[in-house]
Amino acid sequence: MHLRNLSKYQSGFVNQGNVYCNAAPSSTSLPSLEKVDFLKLQNGSDIRGVAVAGVEGEPVTLTEPVTEAIAAAFAAWLLEKKKADGSRQLRVSIGHDSRISAQKLQEAVSLGIASAGLEVVQYGLASTPAMFNSTLTEGEQFLCPADGSIMITASHLPYNRNGFKFFTNAGGLGKADIKDILERAASIYSNFAVQDLVNSERKASVSIKRVDYMALYTSYLVEAVRRAAGNIERPLEGFHIVVDAGNGAGGFFAEKVLEPLGAITTGSQFLEPDGLFPNHIPNPEDKEAMKAITQAVLANQADLGIIFDTDVDRSAAVDSTGRELNRNRLIALMSAIVLEEHPGTTIVTDSVTSDGLTTFIEKKLGGKHRRFKRGYKNVIDEAIRLNSVGEESHLAIETSGHGALKENHWLDDGAYLMVKLLNKLASARASGIGGGSKVLTDLVEDLQEPAVAVELRLKIDKSHEDLKGGSFREYGEAVLKLLENLTDSDPKLQKAPVNYEGVRASGFGGWFLLRLSLHDPVLPLNIEAPNHDDAVKLGLAVLAAVKEFPALDSSALDKFVQSS
Repeated sequence: MHLRNLSKYQSGFVNQGNVYCNAAPSSTSLPSLEKVDFLKLQNGSDIRGVAVAGVEGEPVTLTEPVTEAIAAAFAAWLLEKKKADGSRQLRVSIGHDSRISAQKLQEAVSLGIASAGLEVVQYGLASTPAMFNSTLTEGEQFLCPADGSIMITASHLPYNRNGFKFFTNAGGLGKADIKDILERAASIYSNFAVQDLVNSERKASVSIKRVDYMALYTSYLVEAVRRAAGNIERPLEGFHIVVDAGNGAGGFFAEKVLEPLGAITTGSQFLEPDGLFPNHIPNPEDKEAMKAITQAVLANQADLGIIFDTDVDRSAAVDSTGRELNRNRLIALMSAIVLEEHPGTTIVTDSVTSDGLTTFIEKKLGGKHRRFKRGYKNVIDEAIRLNSVGEESHLAIETSGHGALKENHWLDDGAYLMVKLLNKLASARASGIGGGSKVLTDLVEDLQEPAVAVELRLKIDKSHEDLKGGSFREYGEAVLKLLENLTDSDPKLQKAPVNYEGVRASGFGGWFLLRLSLHDPVLPLNIEAPNHDDAVKLGLAVLAAVKEFPALDSSALDKFVQSS
């Protein structure tokens, strides 16, 4: 999505100068500031920590001073990246999801940004995709574009967690950038003094502005559907679509997107923001969450159900019969839509997608499937790389519900994914094709799906003596190496000829993938098979390797292979 030219851009900035927090150490350093290992707050390309006390064994790590230091570090990083010379004041937009710690962290972020002399624009409750879009929008009446943007969110994690995602107009920051910012933050934090905090509060009092950017973002989504239907004002007239926002930030979709398009939204649920998430985890991969939206669709006899995660960068759907359109089915559906628009294009996915999906994309749709690594940033970066070397790719999507399109600047936007589904409904209606969500489900009718699909998590005990002082990552790699050797010597298994993560092999009519988690001491195991007995045979092949490693908890796999 690219919101541009809302008015002629004007750069009438006030040069407030730069006030850095990492000045010389002061003798009045605050004694109450605890030591913090900032690098432990890194979670790939995000920052995450505990922001609310009260959960046993989870001390607060994302305090207000820590948050202010991180924001000040981002400001310093941004000034350097933008090569700011003082001729204009840089601007940072800040938004948050519905978490109960959002407000206090928003204020701390604002103080940190203001302390560096940057302009602060608060959006309040917002979605992650909207925050990125604020760096692309041109329109001074919305104080856009932002030079940088910060989303305060921890996705679907429990209520006591929170974190940050960072953007510029080049997209989301990567792992190296986050490490850089956290190292800067550690230095800033160690030099915090009473006067620094007083100065930042004074700066913020004159620097903070507030904008209802979500009104602009939602208007774009509405216009996208109208265009797809030939500029019909209410192209979804008569469609009954229910939304489940899981008490996150996605409640806007019913009132601000669907209703202006003519859709009936009665039966939508959990639209009100509530950071305690009292109804279910806002996560399209969660079984209880999908059960909730499925029940809402069936109870209201709706045409379609839509569900979002907390910050709306992931989504899934349910058709009128209660059939879930998530994971491989959502990827297949989006692939069908994108390949109609861009025949032959490459679809990039994460590593845990099914063999049936590959067959569907390549044999049924005539596209190319590149099964890459787990992690939405990995998938997106690979699609961008393919385009840079001449291989056309228009969709990067994970089984988790993260999906990014080239036409939308490679931003993983759950709301935009759903707009692509709505576009299909609206354009079919405009062409005289009825049938409600059957238009969508017909697109994935030929997708081959396994009878058995399981994911087991095998945890590494980091304190176990078998690690011999080594890292859990080294231990996990040793497990994978033994499994690879055993797979190579087993005539009933065939190792995947192209694989970028872990060990993947086919056999007994199905496949398995054992990989090392991106961030945690865990080896996730995925198995798909035509029946339970064949799934057990694949599980036993993996067990032959993992049982040699006593620091690896294989109890979940033991239980699975012993089940009848």
